[in-house]
Amino acid sequence: MLNKLSDTIYYLSNQDDRERPTLGLVCGNRYSLIIDPGNSAQHAKDFQLEIEKLNVPPVKYVVITHAHWDHFLGMNEFDATVIVNSQTNEIIKEWQNYSYDDSSLEKYVNTNQMNSMCMKIIRADIPNRDNFKLKSPEIVFENTLTIDLGNKICMLEKIKSTHTEDATIAYIPDEKVVFLGDCAYGTTTNSLFHFKQSQLLPMIKDIQKYDADMFLLGHESICDSDEMNIYWNELTASSQAVKSSSLEKALQCFKLENKRNPNDNELFFIKAFVNDHVMHLD
Repeated sequence: MLNKLSDTIYYLSNQDDRERPTLGLVCGNRYSLIIDPGNSAQHAKDFQLEIEKLNVPPVKYVVITHAHWDHFLGMNEFDATVIVNSQTNEIIKEWQNYSYDDSSLEKYVNTNQMNSMCMKIIRADIPNRDNFKLKSPEIVFENTLTIDLGNKICMLEKIKSTHTEDATIAYIPDEKVVFLGDCAYGTTTNSLFHFKQSQLLPMIKDIQKYDADMFLLGHESICDSDEMNIYWNELTASSQAVKSSSLEKALQCFKLENKRNPNDNELFFIKAFVNDHVMHLD
């Protein structure tokens, strides 16, 4: 079931147990636009069935927020123009060379080209895998792109991100809504979860320049501006306490700066920023 954010914006909630992120639908007078096509053919079809229940203009565009499999493997199911930034496009090109039979999938998992959950979802939710090949995006932009859906503007921007190098966000100015994808999350490298500390403040600056009241995130669905500000403040305070790969020193610094112990969220973030320093040790 689609959630209605306004008369022109809807979203399909994330399902973490099935590795399904939030999917967005923005409707203008002439066309509709999708933000992320889903993690598989089945996810995309489930989304399409919900869209068909609405009286909205035809879907003309599909925007992919970043090249993690759960956000783009459903792209073939939409008869629409796929839009990506140039960096996302290069990663999708790699996936276009993949084979999707069982032995190939197992090889990719063994060589860390995909994770076991990805293999499981592909096996369950993408039929005719022997002939499956991702189509190529039709529009590739560098930094920004504005789409007119008919009395409804959607602004796309490639921004700095603590999650990936290829993050795209979508801003709908008349609704004051931003689709963030996964850009505000951390990432896992070599089995180590971390937040890219160098990208944190540039990312927050990139996002906060938009006048937004509501934020759609890939795996939380929706936050208002107060909730996002709490998130930014906790991340920032945690980052400021971490100056090395020492968790003990970071906790001491946090307590000294903030006159209290970190809460559960901040402790999680501190550990992730410490891991980022561990990642960069020689």
